[in-house]
Amino acid sequence: MSETTSEASVIAHILEPKSRDLGGFSVRRVLPSAQQRSVGPFVFFDAMGPADFAPGQGIDVRPHPHIGLATVTYLFDGEFRHQDSLGTDQMIYPGAVNWMVAGRGITHSERTSPETRAKGHQLSGIQTWVALPKSHEAMAPSFEHHSRSSLPLIKEPGRKLRVILGTAFDQTSPVQIFSPMFYVDARLEAGEDLEMPLEYEERAIYIYSGTIEINGQRHEAGRMLVLKPGVKVHLYVRDAPARLMLAGGDPLDGPRLVSWNFVASNQGMIDSAKKAWAEADWKNGQFSLPPGDNQEFIPLPD
Repeated sequence: MSETTSEASVIAHILEPKSRDLGGFSVRRVLPSAQQRSVGPFVFFDAMGPADFAPGQGIDVRPHPHIGLATVTYLFDGEFRHQDSLGTDQMIYPGAVNWMVAGRGITHSERTSPETRAKGHQLSGIQTWVALPKSHEAMAPSFEHHSRSSLPLIKEPGRKLRVILGTAFDQTSPVQIFSPMFYVDARLEAGEDLEMPLEYEERAIYIYSGTIEINGQRHEAGRMLVLKPGVKVHLYVRDAPARLMLAGGDPLDGPRLVSWNFVASNQGMIDSAKKAWAEADWKNGQFSLPPGDNQEFIPLPD
């Protein structure tokens, strides 16, 4: 791609996040948006923090349900304790990945551990949802944890690229996926450049920190740049280090409905899940609570 190529010919949308303050914990949501409902299979994208917690404070996301998706938790700082209805009890730390496949139904909670809560700490990272293809949206739920050492890391002067999901830059993550996609944590020093993977139809760049430049146009942190398909895209980091999340994949195999924590290809699946959660029949119903965190739950919103 020539540097004289206009920015308009490579960028389809520039998505600005919607910020939320959850009691001192900042979340910036860029997907879904009115301009772009999904990028590849990614239907939900939240940037968390950075947030500073005083001793005694932390995150308490009570048990809640999901269907039709896989959740991806990836941290830059801090930790979470994940517990789910499969009996999983798993800590996650920066550079590792928790990949929870909801399928026909799963319940989980995420909380700051007592050890970390007792001292001051910082939390930042990304949480996203990947819609499962229709052939897998009602599959049995599952959970995978992969340590940072098990995820491919491309380490070169001025750059570090960690492949979280799928295949990119000739590296493949060990996480089991169900449709072609890529998800990469890219850290670039000032003066570095990077060419985006071209083999996927839908691609996006989320600027977590720093500033990048594409065809002479600067883009600040907090934006998601949705790229047009089939065009080479070079990004440049001019003045200071930047941290980017690169994501995309094949288009979804049809529209997805997103309602509360549920994702599905048809309304009937969502209606059934809502009914089951409201009934709260943890013994015989569609959902059960995590064995180690079953004293409370988030009720179905009105």
